[in-house]
Amino acid sequence: MTLGEAADFTSKPRGLNVKSFEKVPFVPMELVAQGGTYVRDWVWKPGKDINSGNYFEKGDCLMARITPCFENGKQGIARELPADFGYASTELIPFRGRAGLSNKYFLFYFVLESGVRRQITQKMEGATGRQRIPMSVLKHWPIMLPSLPEQKKIAAVLLKIQRAIETQDRMIQSLRDLKKSTMQHLFTHGLRGEKTKMTDFGLIPENWRVELLEECSTVQTGVAKGRKISDHELLELPYLRVANVQDGHLDLTEMKTIRLRQSERSRYSLQDGDVVLTEGGDFDKLGRGFVWEGQIPNCVHQNHVFAVRVDRKLLRPHFLAYLVQSQYGKAYFLKVAHKTTNLACINTTKLKRMPVPIPEKAEQDEIVDGINAVDQQVAGHESQKTALQDLFKTVLNKLMTGELRVAGLDVDVKEVGV
Repeated sequence: MTLGEAADFTSKPRGLNVKSFEKVPFVPMELVAQGGTYVRDWVWKPGKDINSGNYFEKGDCLMARITPCFENGKQGIARELPADFGYASTELIPFRGRAGLSNKYFLFYFVLESGVRRQITQKMEGATGRQRIPMSVLKHWPIMLPSLPEQKKIAAVLLKIQRAIETQDRMIQSLRDLKKSTMQHLFTHGLRGEKTKMTDFGLIPENWRVELLEECSTVQTGVAKGRKISDHELLELPYLRVANVQDGHLDLTEMKTIRLRQSERSRYSLQDGDVVLTEGGDFDKLGRGFVWEGQIPNCVHQNHVFAVRVDRKLLRPHFLAYLVQSQYGKAYFLKVAHKTTNLACINTTKLKRMPVPIPEKAEQDEIVDGINAVDQQVAGHESQKTALQDLFKTVLNKLMTGELRVAGLDVDVKEVGV
């Protein structure tokens, strides 16, 4: 059987004049989440302004057809639409289950399976970067349909795992919101609700002294790529790139190496406790970073990442890292950065001139411990989310290939049985 036989690909009813409607729900590609189940957002668009797009009805599946959105799994079921029908971007394909033959949730998960996506991706057509799936390819794609009751059970099992992933997502977001508000309070009022004083970058506790960053740390710049180095001087070491330095954590899943001279090793080496910060790029990359804790031996850093080595008699590394993440830190970087359209960067001189509000060491310790406790909770939920995502991929593959069967299981199919 083909997907075109198993699914109904939604088309506009004959005689419908969308321009006669005052407003219609419209779903552009950017409002379709990656890895979710439902399309939860839309915009209202005057019917007279809809000159293109794909008609769909409430409850239909919307699947991306262009690269890289298709490969990334951008799709969702428009269950919560505030009208009986809507329009979607031409880059989204609407479809539904065929009555008595297929379940839309089962079809939704079939096209989400990584093996199916890899094969369909190879059939894309069009210019590089704008390739899309021809409808003829999609409609003629082979699919094996189990019985309708088994389809519903398969979909219900997968939906339950996705629900658990979404629960972890909500908890992570709630904790990140808590961390943001906690930092705002602590770096404005301190631990004990001190009086505040105004600075150029926001309110800070009145009794905290302020030192320039260069007065309480050294700032180390990194090694540049692409230099010519003779073989007898050559040394190749792992290095920290901008991609590894995220806001409030380091992502070390993919480490690359860089070539430098033997004599430069100590000059560019990272030390345990260095606060690593990005020099810029997109606005969200400006001053982004956290604390290096010696996770990878003999690691250096590239020239787009600063390493700030604090004087520990004055400043705790994690206190500075959290300060940089706070509204105060972000306000400083945005104010002094060199900006162009959508890009911003900061140089060594401006980084060194950052005014750093500094409380007593005991208060620094308490502030760090409090914020770190939230970070640890976030890390725990992210670990659970990753484990659930791995489980989902495995179970999805085994269910869609028939390696795992659910026909004899007692599964609640209420949500997918419509």
